[in-house]
Amino acid sequence: MRTIPPHAFPASPRGHLALGGVDALDLIREFGTPLHVLDEDRLRGNCREYREALARVYGNGRVLFASKACCIAATCQIVHQEGLGVDIASGGELYTALHAGIPAADLVFHGSNKTRDEVEYGLRAGVGRFVVDNTYELDLLEELTARTAARAEILLRLTPGIEPHTHKAIQTGGVDSKFGFGILEGAAYQAVARARAMERVRLRGLHAHIGSQVFDLEPFRLEATALVDFAARIRDELDVTTEELNLGGGLGIRYLSTDEPPAKAAYVNAVIDVVRARVDQHRLTPPKVFIEPGRSIVGDAGVTLYTIGAIKTIPGVRTYVSVDGGMYENPRPALYGARYEAVLAERPFAEPTQTVAVAGRCCESGDVLIWEAYLPDVHSGDVLAMFSTGAYTYSMAGNYNRFPRPAVVLAGGGRARVVVEREGYDDLVRKDVVL
Repeated sequence: MRTIPPHAFPASPRGHLALGGVDALDLIREFGTPLHVLDEDRLRGNCREYREALARVYGNGRVLFASKACCIAATCQIVHQEGLGVDIASGGELYTALHAGIPAADLVFHGSNKTRDEVEYGLRAGVGRFVVDNTYELDLLEELTARTAARAEILLRLTPGIEPHTHKAIQTGGVDSKFGFGILEGAAYQAVARARAMERVRLRGLHAHIGSQVFDLEPFRLEATALVDFAARIRDELDVTTEELNLGGGLGIRYLSTDEPPAKAAYVNAVIDVVRARVDQHRLTPPKVFIEPGRSIVGDAGVTLYTIGAIKTIPGVRTYVSVDGGMYENPRPALYGARYEAVLAERPFAEPTQTVAVAGRCCESGDVLIWEAYLPDVHSGDVLAMFSTGAYTYSMAGNYNRFPRPAVVLAGGGRARVVVEREGYDDLVRKDVVL
């Protein structure tokens, strides 16, 4: 069984895996393992695919990068260089984007429970849009804009009651969701009525996001339909014009060879077709349309390199191949059963001869990165490359068992550079207070 995914990276002149034109073994010799590697060309190419697809079919639109997928200064800089805005979801992501030099006007500030400090920070910075998730945030904005004489431009996040086929943990648009104002139960209508009356807060439009790692385009079409229909209702009943329509993100990527995600252009065409048709049907003024991909921009640009250590074979049960990473630097498999594929970086095209479990080094039985990896014969010291780790890995990493987080390297054009330095033991105790 061939385990090289269709989206895999090419071989180097020595026959090793190459990332961004750099031999994977050269990368680990210089930077060590575990190592998160981002292929710059693929990252930029994904940005361009979205930007060009939207421009072809809808002249008044913009792509925003959902930075929570991988919020580091370098990704914020690259996507902005490619013409994208940046979606942030916390004060820390706001700080990172500003630190990267992104103009505050190009930032859209999400978050289901923004604190007072975060809202004040966003107002001081002058973020382009707040996406308001609840009445608590409306209260904060009303109070803080009155006290500081600031103004806020907002979108209301709505939950349209759509539950796409994806893991429950990453469904966000259903009725039973912590996010947003529900359309079906009337909360969204009440929020619009309130927001339109706020003195220093300007309601610019509507937002929704139904989930992540979604392959079926129909839920996206239903979401677009629900938002445009709601826009027509509030125009007719509340005299509110929806100037902006933010359709969120959520398009899935290929993690396994059997995965068949839709093309980016197919996704864009699907939602824009609905927007155009419903806007025409309701005789609405065409809004500016935003989409917010994250995973499908950075996910398949990432590969994680590990060094294999202990190998344990339990006859008749399974073989555990342990690597020097694990759930501390990629919690997705342990958190919600995410699946990956891997190869040996020295022999990426070798035929697999065995099925093994790739185990992490945390003191948890559930710390297994891949339960069924198809690999050739492996030995301690081999380098394992795991594909499609660019999204929700480093951004979700921690220091469980006091493991330092790995470095992140950007590889492109045959050269590599560190964009996040590897943590050391000193970093782990930097904030500790010794009694």
